[in-house]
Amino acid sequence: MPVSGGGGAFARRWCRWRTLFFVVLFFCSSWSLVESQLIDPNFSEPIMNVTAPVGREAMLTCTVKDLGSYKVAWLRVDTQTILTIASHVITKNHRIGVSHSEHRTWFLHIKEVKESDRGWYMCQINTDPMKSQIGYLDVVVPPDIIDDLTSTDMVVREGTNVTLRCAATGSPAPTINWRREDGRPIFLSNTKEVQSVEGSQFNLTKVNRQHMGPYLCIASNGVPPTVSKRIILVVQFPPMIWIPNQLVGAGEGQQITLECISEAYPKSINYWTRDLDEIVPQGGKYEPVVIDSAYKVHMKLIIKSVSASDFGSYKCVSRNSLGDTDGSIKLYQIPSSSGYHSTDGNDSKYKGKQRKKSGNNILEGNQDMLKERDPKHRARDDAEEEDYVFSKATRSSQAIVITRILLLLLPFHQLLRMLHPA
Repeated sequence: MPVSGGGGAFARRWCRWRTLFFVVLFFCSSWSLVESQLIDPNFSEPIMNVTAPVGREAMLTCTVKDLGSYKVAWLRVDTQTILTIASHVITKNHRIGVSHSEHRTWFLHIKEVKESDRGWYMCQINTDPMKSQIGYLDVVVPPDIIDDLTSTDMVVREGTNVTLRCAATGSPAPTINWRREDGRPIFLSNTKEVQSVEGSQFNLTKVNRQHMGPYLCIASNGVPPTVSKRIILVVQFPPMIWIPNQLVGAGEGQQITLECISEAYPKSINYWTRDLDEIVPQGGKYEPVVIDSAYKVHMKLIIKSVSASDFGSYKCVSRNSLGDTDGSIKLYQIPSSSGYHSTDGNDSKYKGKQRKKSGNNILEGNQDMLKERDPKHRARDDAEEEDYVFSKATRSSQAIVITRILLLLLPFHQLLRMLHPA
């Protein structure tokens, strides 16, 4: 059956439209391809250098524009190693990763950063010719003290020279400072003291007991945490004794305290002896007290209710492995008669001629220094002597007056007989 003229015309028109559609689609696809090849991608901004502490994650950023169908790759510059291409990781290093934001910003991730990761990294676009830019990753390392190259606790004799050493690693290179752990100043000489000393070596010339104690070697480089090592310097010396009061007076029945100050290291053995080097027993009326502070010892001997047998010489003795020494204190009696009285057991006042008979009116002495006599005592004694001279002059004047009266009253011949008896 023949096809009607209207239906054939429709079919022919449909074929022509379909052909035209595919032609337009072809030309559009071809234009998109050509357009994509004609657009030139480029970088929007330079790669910023990154600083990351060791063990943390570092991330470098590369920003591009008009990337189109081109691809971005990350490379390690010094080894020319390809790390990533587009969204794929090429290297076998499991710590490397890549991510992007809308194909514009590309991130290179480096996890658990090591010092070996420090260096230059390249962001590359595969144009022809290739386009690239680089950024630097700096890995900083907190300080760490090297024990094998650092001094340990030291024991030295007083008067020797000492050098303390401290070594540390880190990036950037750390600085070393020395301080005393107790915060006290460091004595570099008799006239110079400082709070800290900088340098890997710390020199002390002719150390003495004031240098003894713990020191801190402190390493820092701006990357937390700051680290330190404690080094104890021990200075050894034989005992030395100071006696605040070498002469002490007391009355019977009083309580008195004898005192000595000893310095020694190693720590000394300290005790008291009497006249014949007999050790003073502990307990009863004698109470030894020792106050220990570092290398210094304050020795006290408390004598309760002093009796006549307690007067005499006492010695405080200090001994250690380097030597021994002692100091003497004389305890003497203050009589309790009417001519004497004591105010506190460590002072006395004398009256009349008794003070001239006393061989010593000093109760306290500081080494070889003795107290001068109280001015009040001296003024009172001078006044008594003036009273004595005045009374003698008065008696002489009275005798002269009586003689004159007798000459006036008696007859001359009687006076001759009295002066020249037969």
